[in-house]
Amino acid sequence: MAASNYSLKVKRELLDPNFESYRLSLDPIPIYTVELDAAVEEVKLKDSQYTLDHVRAFGMYNYLHLDPWYEDSVFFVDCKGRILSLTVTLDTALGKPKEVYRMNPDASQCEDRLCASLSFTSATWAAFSDGFGRLFLLRTSKRGEGSHIKWEPLFNEAMGEPFTILHSLSHVQAGVHTMEVLLLRIQKDSEETKGSGYSVSLEWITVSNTAGQGQEKKYEVSKRRVLMGKSVPHYAAVEPQGKGLMVASEKPFVLTHVDGQPVEQPASEPMEVETADPIYFWQQTAEDVTVSVRMPEGITKDEVRFRLTADTVSLGVQGFAALLKGNLHAPVEPEASAWIIKDDKSLELTLQKRSEGPMWPELVMGDRRGEYVVSEEQAALIHDRLTHLTSEDLNANIDKDKPPCNSQELEDCDGFPEDSSSLTHFDGESLKPTQVVNLGSHQFLFTVDVNPSEMPCLCLRHDVDALVWQPRPDQPSDMWEHVATFNALGYVQASKRDKKFATCAPNFSYATLAECLRRAFIYRQPSPVDTVLFNRKQGRQVEQVAKQQVASLDSIEPILGFRATNERLFILTSNNLFVLKVNNN
Repeated sequence: MAASNYSLKVKRELLDPNFESYRLSLDPIPIYTVELDAAVEEVKLKDSQYTLDHVRAFGMYNYLHLDPWYEDSVFFVDCKGRILSLTVTLDTALGKPKEVYRMNPDASQCEDRLCASLSFTSATWAAFSDGFGRLFLLRTSKRGEGSHIKWEPLFNEAMGEPFTILHSLSHVQAGVHTMEVLLLRIQKDSEETKGSGYSVSLEWITVSNTAGQGQEKKYEVSKRRVLMGKSVPHYAAVEPQGKGLMVASEKPFVLTHVDGQPVEQPASEPMEVETADPIYFWQQTAEDVTVSVRMPEGITKDEVRFRLTADTVSLGVQGFAALLKGNLHAPVEPEASAWIIKDDKSLELTLQKRSEGPMWPELVMGDRRGEYVVSEEQAALIHDRLTHLTSEDLNANIDKDKPPCNSQELEDCDGFPEDSSSLTHFDGESLKPTQVVNLGSHQFLFTVDVNPSEMPCLCLRHDVDALVWQPRPDQPSDMWEHVATFNALGYVQASKRDKKFATCAPNFSYATLAECLRRAFIYRQPSPVDTVLFNRKQGRQVEQVAKQQVASLDSIEPILGFRATNERLFILTSNNLFVLKVNNN
């Protein structure tokens, strides 16, 4: 099953072309402080954990966990091995964090310990890693305010090398309670000779209740799958019901093991020695693609078998195999596409590109039976671009009259990553990629849980804006939906050199960034103004203003955790938990 390319569809009604800027607001933000009776358990990187992947996965770890099922409930682990919970109902009467679970000391603790991680599987279950390589599945009962029930471990098993939990979920199929947990590891790779010597693994573990009817609950691992890659994923989550997996990363992941057994990797395609005459010829512009297919002489339109969707094409003659069939490189507009028979021996097909601009490297993915024809205009353009390479002047320099570029004048937002990131959807059974989005220059910004019954959203930079995308795995034709926009946030965040965390409110009322020390920046959505304002340059009335606020903490400790709800912003340091009242609902 070949993976088809997919394009993210931006909703223009969610964009604001008239957005000007954020106005600094001096309105105070109430800040409340909870002093911790024991320090947060921060695990610092060791000398052996020296790679950029280690820093991304563990050095920048968010030690504060937000409960998506119960608003304004946060959790963290302290140095005594306790999972502590704080639920806010009244900011001026904050209580002390309550212990909900305590780890037992492990005599076989390894030296390469990682930070403890927590993931809320459902409204009554949680997955927990102690950082030593053990996975706990805890029955929490209903959490939130007034819940003082200690969590009960119903699954406790060593899973090998230390890991952190990226995502987990719970579902019931055929009366069997099942939990899906996604683990992240960075492991030594003996086959890696040119790079850092490490590889990144994603292990998808399925734990099911194997007890029969009337028996005590017994949870056991029913399936383990490992995917390997060369970069820490920006985003990784399991679909509801465990039907698939989504991963956003700079480099691809491939399935390597199932239940401990290696998976045979597909052999590389053999080199083509003989080349047959092309069946079709094609050329393109920024707007459309034109295909000329050789047909039997004297063919009539009634004998042509043609089918076109946004992503696939099938073209042939009645009684014969299809001459052109497969997944198109990029989506097209079927209603704006057409075909005609020319000279009774060829068929000309015109495809209207859905996204104007990008040039296609191939027409049908994996089909090498056609030949690409460069038009005269395109050839002339390429010739002009390459003229300086064939100049009679040995040291030709077409830019000699232009001032040299000063790299110090470039900003972070002007750069692009060396590797092209991609967002991939994997089938739940085969774990083969089914749909791939080339993120290109769409820098990944953050992940946010908007609806606990759905997959986490991911926020990407598009030009200067930040766009939030909600995965919709049950809609293959529109698998990632554009649900919100934060104007100019993509540009703004690039200027924050000390930025450590970024997130937004689940209702998208504001986005926020945290630096390594003390400061947090809040960027609110545009809202109506109470007074009459005019733009001096344009002379038009300003009806809405987007505000920026800066909160400064009374602390010199590094920020370890950062989470946002619709009303509050939670910031965790080693010895304090700060609660910022951002909105009054």
